[in-house]
Parts: sequence; structure tokens; C-alpha cells
Amino acid sequence: MEKIDRREMILTDNLWKVMIKLSVPAIVAMLLYGLNTIFDAIFVGQFVGEDALSGVSLAYPLTQLSIGIGSMIGGGAGAYLSIAIGEENKDIQRKILGNANFLIVVLSIIMMIVALIFARPLIYIMGGRGEILTLGTEYFRITLFGTIFWVAGLTYNLIIRAEGKMGTAAAIMAVGLVVNIIANYIFMGILNYGVAGAAWGTNIGMILYTILSGFYFRSGKPSFEANLKSFRRDKNIIKKIVSMGMPSLIMTIMMIIQGAVILSTISSVGTDYDIAFYGVVYRINTFMMTPLFATMRSLQPTVGINFGAKKYSRVVSATKVYILGSLILLLPFWLILMIDPTLILGLMFKNAVSTLNIMYYRIFIMIIPFMSITMMGLSFFPSINRGNIGSMIAMLRQVLLYIPVMLILPRLFGIGYVYIGSFLIDITVTLLTGILLIREFSKLKKFKN
Repeated sequence: MEKIDRREMILTDNLWKVMIKLSVPAIVAMLLYGLNTIFDAIFVGQFVGEDALSGVSLAYPLTQLSIGIGSMIGGGAGAYLSIAIGEENKDIQRKILGNANFLIVVLSIIMMIVALIFARPLIYIMGGRGEILTLGTEYFRITLFGTIFWVAGLTYNLIIRAEGKMGTAAAIMAVGLVVNIIANYIFMGILNYGVAGAAWGTNIGMILYTILSGFYFRSGKPSFEANLKSFRRDKNIIKKIVSMGMPSLIMTIMMIIQGAVILSTISSVGTDYDIAFYGVVYRINTFMMTPLFATMRSLQPTVGINFGAKKYSRVVSATKVYILGSLILLLPFWLILMIDPTLILGLMFKNAVSTLNIMYYRIFIMIIPFMSITMMGLSFFPSINRGNIGSMIAMLRQVLLYIPVMLILPRLFGIGYVYIGSFLIDITVTLLTGILLIREFSKLKKFKN
């Protein structure tokens, strides 16, 4: 009954109600995720020191590769599942989890082995030198031992969200993140384990995250046939999962490359403090974008299920509602931290932050309200089986714009252009995404519902 009610709710309810029902629990969970990254920085900065904070800042973009792989598998499997639910295709539904499990195991093992071998060179490429290189490598290597749990935890959570069960997914994520924060405090604040404590605390949270998701799939509550022990390799289904999830992976890989270019640039034209400051601002930026991450994930089942049911006008209307709704949710949150940056910066640095750095911070986060268009676009295109467009946007942002801009402008005009360049790039990508969305909306409106 729950399965029918949820599908019918997504297909027939007022779209603002659908967005609120699906987004609110997801936002709560994603805020906890954002807070977790902030608490990591606070604990490292206060309990270990600025060198450790610099080392963790260098390693942080690399740790996101596990998240990227999980996003690719979970996002692709989730998008395919949503369409299958809309079409009422039971055969595809029962095969989704087994193929996701195959990808989780294979890709996690490959990533862990390769990254463990090249951990130190990777941190060096990110700009690590001396003690910062040592601390960053230690943190990164320890997180790698939890790779399969990072990948599986996020994959399973995204599949649960694809059913439209945002509350269940949010509750599972929330428990894992709270445990993560507590473990980090114990390991760093009480036991003085340093950066190793930060890494092990995060691994513990991800292990619990995965276990709780496993309990859900074994509970009989999923709205599709979910056999957690299933392990399948259906070529066509894997191809669909990878194709639909590829924009998320490309975005993550490109962000890692972006991070390497930026941090390497900062290390060559700035100081260790500049590395730590950028790392903190990057985490704050990620934290403030959590409402967007949440709403884009709840947009996926809304668009996917309606697209599968051939309700194309509703697909267009839903995307517009989500863009506007996410902006409304974001604005108060963004304005507070824009008006008084010291509210959060002061928690991570023992000494006062300079006026110039506060200006850089404001420039960097100025783009956030406009990103509602870009983020919803990255969720929309894979959900209508147009993952190639999402991949193109991700590639454009990172490869064609970010890398050349960050290699050239800061070296010519100073470290401030790390922040100015980022703003200009994201404005350009937002405009392009808006144009592509309008074009796709026109095509969908021509189809008969």
C-alpha cells in the first residue's frame, strides 16, 4: 500500500507538497552531513593545529572520490529504479540492487588499492610538503580502509531516496553522521589521536551508515524486490547505471582535479595559512550548499517516476518548482553567513581572520543562490535518461574553465583570483545550464502526456 501511495503522491499531488514532503527530511540529513565536515575542521583546527588542518584540507578533495563512486552507482541505480517504478517494470526493479552490489565491490577494491599505492604522491600533487604532506597522507590512507563502506553507504542511501523514501534515507544518514561527530570528538578531543582520529571517526560513521541501510533492505519495507545478498552482472543494466550516474562521478573527479590545481597554486603563491583558509572556506561552501544537494536528490525520484509514467508536462513543472523552492530554502541560511562570516570562521581559527580573507570568503560563496539552477539541472538530465548532458556540464565547468583559469589568473594577479575566478566560472556554467534546461523543457512539452 505504501508503494502505491508514494508513487501516486509523486504522480498526482501538488508539486509544492511533493517537494516539501521529499525535501525536508533530506535537507535535515544533508545539513548533518555539512555539519559533520564543519565539525571535522573545528576539531582538527582546535585539538591538533593549523598544520594538521592544512594536511586534512589537502586530503579532503581526494576522499571525495569514494563519495563520487557511490554517487555514480547510487545516482545511476536510483534514476533507473525511479523510471522503472514509474513504468511499473518489476523485472528491472528486482535486478537493480544486485547490479549495484557488483559495482560497489569491484570499484571499491580498485580504488582502494590504487589510492593506497599512490597516496603520498597524490597529497604531494595537491600541494603537500613537509609535515603537511605527512599529516595529509596519514589521514587519506586511513580513510581508504573504509572505502567499501563509503561507497556502499551512499549507494544504498541514494537507492532508498529513489523510492521516494526521503525520511528513511535521512534517518539512516543522520544516525551515521551523529556517530561520526561523536567518534571524532572522542578520538581527537579526548584520546588525542590527531588526524588519525579524524579519519577513523569518519570510517566508523560510514560503517554504521552501511549497516543500517542493509537492515532496511532486509526488513521487507522497500517498495521493490530488494535482495541484499544479490550479486549480478547484467551488462545492459550496468551500462544504464553507469550512464545515468556518470555526471556525478565526472563532477567529483573534476572537483578533485580542481582541488589539486587550486591547492597547488595556493601552495606556490601563498602560505600554509592560505591552504588552511581555502580548505575551511571550501568546507563552508559545501555546508551551505547542503539544501541544494538535498533538493536535487529529492528531484530525482520526482522527475524519474513522472518521466517513466510519461507525464512530461509534470516533469517540467516539477523541475521549475524545485529550482524556485531550493532557492527559497537556501536564501535565509546563505544571508546569515554572508552578513557575518566570523560566526563560522571564528570557530576554526584561533586568531582573528583578516578583512581581506573575509572579502575572499564572501566572493567565493556569492554564487551559491544561483547554483540552484546548476544543481537541479545535474539531477534533472540523468533522471530523463539524458546523462550525457549532465556529463557535458560537469566537464565544461571543471576541465574547460576551472583548470585553465586557476592555473593562470592567481599566478598573474594574486591569490584573490582563486576566489574571483571561481565566482566567474560558476556564473558562466549557471547561464549555460539554464539555456540547456529551457531547450529540454521545450522538447518535453511537445510530447503527448
